[in-house]
Amino acid sequence: MKIFIDTANVDEIRDAYSLGIVEGVTTNPSIIAREGKKFEDAIKEIAAIVGDETYIFGEVIALEADAMVKEAHEILKLHKNIIIKIPMCKEGIKAVSRLSKEGIKTCVTLCFSASQALLASNAGATYVAPFLGRVDDIGWDGMGLIHEIMEMFDMQGSTTQIVAASTRNPLHIIGLAKAGAHVATIPYKVIMQMIDHPLTKNGLDKFLKDWENVPKA
Repeated sequence: MKIFIDTANVDEIRDAYSLGIVEGVTTNPSIIAREGKKFEDAIKEIAAIVGDETYIFGEVIALEADAMVKEAHEILKLHKNIIIKIPMCKEGIKAVSRLSKEGIKTCVTLCFSASQALLASNAGATYVAPFLGRVDDIGWDGMGLIHEIMEMFDMQGSTTQIVAASTRNPLHIIGLAKAGAHVATIPYKVIMQMIDHPLTKNGLDKFLKDWENVPKA
């Protein structure tokens, strides 16, 4: 399962990217707004860190298909490997259908049901982004949704990949990997939580303490 980082904070991206395990960066209007930067500037700063080969997801803010397509073409000028994020709605499906016919990679975001994922796939979406944590927040089964979409895509032979979004903790990530999700987009904090473990730290401290007693000459 590929790991993308879900942030527009350049310090977080730089640190996570230095680990050699991050293959993409996902953003959305809310994430970029938190950084207080223009969309174009944020994408250019991210691109300067990750280079041409890493995927960067940039989302349109238009609400009508023609405007979405036009905005997508403008976003594509910002980076070699931009994935255009399109919100799940009637106009969004129209835009994805048109962009896919042009060979443009898209991700349908704000997906909360298997039926929405099916429509996105049929429209030609490269990725679909079910929001795991937000589904859990309303008392439904977010991980169950991932399993349902994976089973449906496998049965249908769909080439659309799942980018599991709204991940909240390391247990989410393990569950997604076991479910067969293609990508998990993960906040910086959760990536760091995946690295840290109290037993690992205790073990390292003991190794270093014991090393002090090893003869050095």
